[in-house]
Amino acid sequence: MAAPAPAAAPFDANVPPPAPAAPDAAQNGGWTGSGEFGFASSRGNSHTENANAKLGLSQENELWKNNIYLNGLRSKGETSVTDADGNTVDRFSTTANRYDTGASVGYKFDPRSYIVTAARYEHDDFGANLWQGIVSVGYGYIALKNDRAELSFEVGPGYKRYQPAKSTRPELNADGTPVVDPVTGAAVSVPYTPNTEGEVVGRSLINGKYRLTENTALEDTLLIEAGSKNQYYQNDIGLSVSMTKKMALKLGYQIRYNSDTQPGTVSTDKLMTTNLVYNF
Repeated sequence: MAAPAPAAAPFDANVPPPAPAAPDAAQNGGWTGSGEFGFASSRGNSHTENANAKLGLSQENELWKNNIYLNGLRSKGETSVTDADGNTVDRFSTTANRYDTGASVGYKFDPRSYIVTAARYEHDDFGANLWQGIVSVGYGYIALKNDRAELSFEVGPGYKRYQPAKSTRPELNADGTPVVDPVTGAAVSVPYTPNTEGEVVGRSLINGKYRLTENTALEDTLLIEAGSKNQYYQNDIGLSVSMTKKMALKLGYQIRYNSDTQPGTVSTDKLMTTNLVYNF
């Protein structure tokens, strides 16, 4: 005779239903992703608009550690310019226009060590370089990875090409002396585009993440591309606070440094963002 089935547990309206199971990244090969967007606009005594967006995809499983990203930034604002009559006027014009994209493919030798090939391209209408691109190969090591913290390193050689920003230089006479404006007596400057540069560089990447609480996380990424002509450093630090399983708010701060700059441009660019993040 079969044993009687166990009695069902009594229903309690005060007990919430069990949460649905979290999506397992292993079901899609270890791929995860996130998208960010931020926008700000002001009207009145001043007129400014700025927007930034980020898209990132990453994969990590027993064999691969891959990453793809695409970022964009565009800003407009009132700037003071001098018209043809010599008058100073305010115009609403673009003040920032930058995008960058990159990818890395890492093949694991073991759970901690991997070989990585990376490529990056950036275009910046207002930066020290109009564009820059690099390809590299190197060694990666995962120093720490658990439920709360991650820390990894990559280092290796690469080759970089970049176009320095447009600038001005004194106009010269046939004998090499500067041309002088007959009215003002000042030297006359003419626009010019520097030659494209290329060099072998050393690339290193440090990536760290730390979960402060169940819904708050801190992450920091330091990229170094150092050559004999130009040294480029970029550090991105972000603090994210989860609102739901998929949505979060993120405060980010970025510092970018180029050692080789043209007259009229500075070496360091800084950017602070507050974005809405969607994780998938």
